[in-house]
Amino acid sequence: MAAQPFKDLLVISIEQAVAAPYCSCKLADAGARVIKIERPEGDFARNYDRLADGHSSYFVWLNRGKQSVALDLKQPADMAVLTSMLARADVLIQNLARGAMARLGLDAERLKADHPRLIQCNISGFGETGPYKDKKAYDLLVQAEAGLASITGTAQAPARVGVSVCDIATGMYAYAAILEALAARGLTGEGAILDVSMFDAMADWMTVPLLQTRGSGENPPRLGLHHASIAPYGAYRCGDGRDVLFAIQNEREWLRFCAEVLARPDVATDARFSTPSARTANRQALDAIILEVFAQSTASGILASLDEARIANGLANTVKDVLVHPHLRQIAVEAGDDIVDMPAPPALRRGETRSFGPVPELDSDGDAIRREFTTGTDMQNSKKAD
Repeated sequence: MAAQPFKDLLVISIEQAVAAPYCSCKLADAGARVIKIERPEGDFARNYDRLADGHSSYFVWLNRGKQSVALDLKQPADMAVLTSMLARADVLIQNLARGAMARLGLDAERLKADHPRLIQCNISGFGETGPYKDKKAYDLLVQAEAGLASITGTAQAPARVGVSVCDIATGMYAYAAILEALAARGLTGEGAILDVSMFDAMADWMTVPLLQTRGSGENPPRLGLHHASIAPYGAYRCGDGRDVLFAIQNEREWLRFCAEVLARPDVATDARFSTPSARTANRQALDAIILEVFAQSTASGILASLDEARIANGLANTVKDVLVHPHLRQIAVEAGDDIVDMPAPPALRRGETRSFGPVPELDSDGDAIRREFTTGTDMQNSKKAD
């Protein structure tokens, strides 16, 4: 039986693209009622592609279990519906352009005064303060601005991380902040105003290279599928043309690797490789020895040797490889008349089987939501008149 810790929670999310939908999706998975507010033309992520059984891959991934209502918030009738929603809501999430909510008369301080228990989460590119606060931001731009692209790729050129890491990190931080605020509200009865920015999220992820650069005065090198601080740790070509990755994390593993995998115990005590810092400094010479040994075996043979020596390892799989990976857990999500298989959420609660709601069509719940919340507004106005 699935636990739904947020089954009584009402979340209003004025959202688009990735970061805010990622956050609200996690709340929906935990049982919250999430009402997704879309523009009349819909969240533009609906049209990123048509590769998920005819649906947008991004949209199917991020919007399961939500209700959709299309509102033009510049129109009084639609704004009245939203206002009625906010009067009942526990959480408001929004990632409109900075200042857009205030221009609609929904600035954070006003909402706090009107709804003291409301938890507001504002997601933006650069936050509410600082010299970049008004800059537009998208994932790739923030990857570059925060320095992530400069440490990703090969020596020849920087590269984008191949998934939307800035958006995903921001959505994760927003979700965690909302959980903290809900816990605090349970103690104090008070809501909160939360500001989460993409740049801050990625700066946090960049802490180690930032500290290293401050200490060394040098930018970290780009090493492709090798680790900047540890050697050997990375991808090595085998005799059959496949790349095997492995990681040496301590001296016990290093000694086993040399004796059992390389069959070269002398390498372990070579002065060039006898300490972690020496191995990193002499990475090229060490890699040459490893590649010479690996070239005499297949990837499966090297993997078996690494497993036998209890050395962490893996293959440099393609996306097609992962689709048929024996360890991949998947869930089935309804999208229109289709069922889309996708990776399962990573956190498991033992003994629980969780179900996941369908992906909504644009404004699929609009009529019912308008009736529900227009009635609510009328009832509230009637009580005020009494």
